[in-house]
Amino acid sequence: MTRIQNLIRQGLRFDVLDRGPEDGPVVLLLHGFPQDARCWDEIAELLAAQGLRTLAMDQRGYSQGARPEKVRDYRRAELSADALALADAAGAQQFHLVGHDWGGVLAWDIAQRAPERVSSLTVLSTPHPTALGHALKTPDQVKKSWYIGVFQISALPERLLAGKIGSLTRRAGIPEEASSRYGHRFATAADLRGPINWYRAMFRLDGVTDKDAGNGIITVPTTFVWGKRDPALGRTAAEETEVYVHAPYRFIELDAGHWLPELEAATVTEAILDRITSVGSTGS
Repeated sequence: MTRIQNLIRQGLRFDVLDRGPEDGPVVLLLHGFPQDARCWDEIAELLAAQGLRTLAMDQRGYSQGARPEKVRDYRRAELSADALALADAAGAQQFHLVGHDWGGVLAWDIAQRAPERVSSLTVLSTPHPTALGHALKTPDQVKKSWYIGVFQISALPERLLAGKIGSLTRRAGIPEEASSRYGHRFATAADLRGPINWYRAMFRLDGVTDKDAGNGIITVPTTFVWGKRDPALGRTAAEETEVYVHAPYRFIELDAGHWLPELEAATVTEAILDRITSVGSTGS
């Protein structure tokens, strides 16, 4: 295996962090909004110490060289295909999959599309999409998800959030180094357009309805980690998630908020390692 610094797919260039022993079992780490691949820094270091190779990329809309303009370019099928292409580039026919926030949405999606490739699944914060869809019929989750409606407005959300991401993440408790980095990454409306297009594309025909996405049932060993103080994702969907996993499953509830990669790295790493150990050392 060789180290990957960039992934090229469909003419888009993705920045990649490839860490740990080159011959170790591969763990694919998918970040959320408004984060980047470095949200996994501490977790990746801990996993590498256990002999695992971690692959994390700045995803579509985040990497400077991977910012298509059209909303349809951010459909879930395309986003998941980016992640699978990264595993292909590493020569990982099978891999362990970890996702947080929007990265968690993709992790659920990939586990449905390509279960034969996913040795284990660990999702942080984001419940199974069907469970979340049911929860969105309740007043509590509707209240928590109000911003998704705002994000459907053309151009306005980017202008409102430009230059404010650093202070918003800092206020949420994310450490100064990471908050400053996020503030720099999302300094302008143009920087935010791609990431917010993920939200706009979620209401268009995508992986949830196409024939390759499966029937919503997860058939790979899964751990779901959720913070009971998460301001965006409530208990109803978190507890219903197990209904859609027809494989060994563990639900871990933390006394924490939403930003689990940055603020709960040790606990999250333990959960990932427990899930990987439960299925053996396959995934390389």
